[in-house]
Amino acid sequence: MPAPLDPVVEKIIPLLPLRDPTVMTPVSARDALRALAAARAEVPPPPVARAEDIRVKGASGFLDARTYRMGTAKAPTVVFFHGGGWVAGDLETHDRQARWLAIETGAVVVSVDYRRPPEVRFPGAFEDAFAALRDVAGRIAEFGGDAKRIGVAGDSAGGNLAAVTAIAARDAGIPLAAQLLVYPVTDVVGNFADKTENARFPSRAENAEGYFLSRAVMEWFCGHYLEDKAHGADWRASPLRAQNLAGLAPAVVTTAWFDPLRDEGKAYADALSKAGVPVKYHPGEGLIHGYFGLVDASDTARAEAQRARADFRAMLEKGA
Repeated sequence: MPAPLDPVVEKIIPLLPLRDPTVMTPVSARDALRALAAARAEVPPPPVARAEDIRVKGASGFLDARTYRMGTAKAPTVVFFHGGGWVAGDLETHDRQARWLAIETGAVVVSVDYRRPPEVRFPGAFEDAFAALRDVAGRIAEFGGDAKRIGVAGDSAGGNLAAVTAIAARDAGIPLAAQLLVYPVTDVVGNFADKTENARFPSRAENAEGYFLSRAVMEWFCGHYLEDKAHGADWRASPLRAQNLAGLAPAVVTTAWFDPLRDEGKAYADALSKAGVPVKYHPGEGLIHGYFGLVDASDTARAEAQRARADFRAMLEKGA
């Protein structure tokens, strides 16, 4: 039997934003995530040696980014993409996650603020993510300095971007050492509204509501990201639909048991493994979507996130 919902997390759920798509707008979603991050200001952020705001090349201009370093020695480099349903989230909302990633992997983390819908729809976020990776890889001496130890990482919609960027990197001949996919979105065919597609992933019904991220909110996010529902079948939106996953970077895939995205995340981990890609999978028992952001409050969340980052660190250290 899976572990029950962590009681600490259960108490936090009513305080979390982005739970009512009937009143959400892109502006309100962004404001709500920023307010949540600001509410944690009394708790000092995890200390890194240096955090610096920079710019990286996107698909049609420069993007805001932030680097996190633990020292000056040669190190792995991780390009990180924040979550927020593609619509919300930014460098500030995911500052703590990026810091923990740098601290626990020893990597130079480059957090990228890609363009978001509805102002820029699919495939804009993907194109920015891949362009940022190419830019960082092309200037690797300015970052970690080791071209054989580059990784991508992201949570939720950022996990989706990390996954599809890893596929694009393989196709472009950019060697990656690892990918960290934290409760990723992997299949948006049907925009979470199609009953036949939803039936393929029982967690979409089991965890449709009541555990922070709801299936209805995912439908809202997809409706903003994909201007045309047909785009959902494109691997750049749905990595689970990619025809060939062989030769991708080793992956750490995490899901959360009480998350509508659980089963598609597990399906992607299984598909990678079937294609011969080394995979470490963490099921996130007792946890909800977004638990990497709850490590200050929940011991269960902290331990699971630490295990995933430890596996990611081992893959990065091994190199491409």
